Amino acid sequence: MGDVTDYLAGLEGENRAVLEHVIALAREIAPDASEGTSYAMPALLHRGKGLVAALETKKHLALYPFSGQVLPRFAGELDAGGFDWAPGTLRFNAAHPVPDELLRRVFAARIAEIDEKLDAPKRR
Repeated sequence: MGDVTDYLAGLEGENRAVLEHVIALAREIAPDASEGTSYAMPALLHRGKGLVAALETKKHLALYPFSGQVLPRFAGELDAGGFDWAPGTLRFNAAHPVPDELLRRVFAARIAEIDEKLDAPKRR
């Protein structure tokens, strides 16, 4: 097992199902993603960097793309969808999940961001 799998196994009910679905969508976009931790959260990692964490809190479910640059790109859609968000966190719940297509684009944007950083020529 891995950090994400173990975390999800400890959840129950609708929240577990929704978060499992979020992680499954991320795995579709990043099939080579590994499980680990980032910022002390169970996370999927792309090339060793935090791709996404999807967690249950007392008041909501939360998605963390480990970047303050990704979610602002989708501000119009997030606002129109009635989601509570900040640059590094998207809050939602089982009754009001994030649309699959939007999640796929968020994950693709984070992957592109990681790849761009890791593939940039090193400055001396």
